[in-house]
Amino acid sequence: MLKILRFIFTVITFLFASYGVITKDFKFGDIMLFFLGLSMLVMGVEEFQKGHKGMGWLLLAVFLFSLYVSVEGFLLS
Repeated sequence: MLKILRFIFTVITFLFASYGVITKDFKFGDIMLFFLGLSMLVMGVEEFQKGHKGMGWLLLAVFLFSLYVSVEGFLLS
């Protein structure tokens, strides 16, 4: 289940990033960061399940930072 979620979130992130690069329109950057954070969260949970706590905590921290940045971007725009 986690692999499917990671794949879905990664593909959505890639699509938003590709749209921004191709059209030079970065209005979906906050949504892209949100889905990137969700990808990091799922990867962190996978690392915790494997027993790699250091990498799990790092990925969780990246998730929290990207969540903060994307929510701030939603509120400011």
